[in-house]
Amino acid sequence: MTSPSKRKGNQFERDIVNMARDSGIEAQRAYASNGESLGMHAEVDCVVGGYKVQAKIRAKIASYMQPSEEVDVTALRQNYGPALIVLRYSDWLDLIKKGDENESVALLRSGSKER
Repeated sequence: MTSPSKRKGNQFERDIVNMARDSGIEAQRAYASNGESLGMHAEVDCVVGGYKVQAKIRAKIASYMQPSEEVDVTALRQNYGPALIVLRYSDWLDLIKKGDENESVALLRSGSKER
């Protein structure tokens, strides 16, 4: 029998894929949360609009990491690490839908890792 934590993670992966599909974006979940089933690295849980996604769900995420209603994204960085952006999933789906209209999305899709 699957543990409650695994069931919760599996449901989150399904939710990610379903939200993307509902937005008209192609999405697929890796069998058994293993990207190797899609011919990718094992850490890939889903593919959304051509992007490899690792899905993580937690009971609580630190409030400082979450974008408030007053901002679009939260930028954060570990000392000496790369800067990361946190944004709402629905906002990210909107960016994907814009596709070629948005140069930054095209750069991200091409694998650019500018810092």
